[in-house]
Amino acid sequence: MRPYVIVNVAMSADGKISTRERRQVRISGEQDFTRVDRLKAGCDAVMVGIGTVLADDPSLTVKSEEYRSYRRKQGLDDHPIRIVVDSSARIPPEASVLHKGKGKRVIAVSGRADSAKITVLEKKATVLVTGEDEVDLPNLMDKLGAMGIRRIMVEGGGTLIAGLIKACLVDEIYTFIGNVIIGGKDAPTFTDGEGFIEESSFPRLTLLEANRIERGILMHWMVTPPVQKEE
Repeated sequence: MRPYVIVNVAMSADGKISTRERRQVRISGEQDFTRVDRLKAGCDAVMVGIGTVLADDPSLTVKSEEYRSYRRKQGLDDHPIRIVVDSSARIPPEASVLHKGKGKRVIAVSGRADSAKITVLEKKATVLVTGEDEVDLPNLMDKLGAMGIRRIMVEGGGTLIAGLIKACLVDEIYTFIGNVIIGGKDAPTFTDGEGFIEESSFPRLTLLEANRIERGILMHWMVTPPVQKEE
């Protein structure tokens, strides 16, 4: 069984998640940070792409002691399993996600990843190899499901999220829209990549809830399953 996938992103009023230099930008505030921490604590795993690791060096840990304590009472590790999708094994051995906070790590690589780099990573994480040139996301989800992972929160970046959506692997999306404009045609959005060309192929969403938070708005979406064409 594939895991249930929840995407969570914060973006500017013009739909950007960072500047064109890929610098991290503070878009939401403490109230939203608490919400995200709670969401993370309720998941089996949290996933990011290698671009997010290289740009932001996140630890992907649960920050609140209250939420860590809750997880311990459920017989869980303090932190969800940290998953990095990294086709060519570019993750630095000193990356925070590999060191900060106790718990399991998974690095997903493709067949083109250097075997020597894989050997180094295997000392710090479980390495899953899937796909030839790029990580095969559907197969990765199958492998994660086989590991007992049932619920995954995805925090970025745009290329990974776009790939998951295109592969029909996303179930819910939370988008916090902040009161800033970043601008720039090269600034990343939360769904980068090639995009969709035909309107008939556009992923459809159902808005479940919209709430004002601080100086922005939080929108909660359900991804509508694609209509299956009759043979």
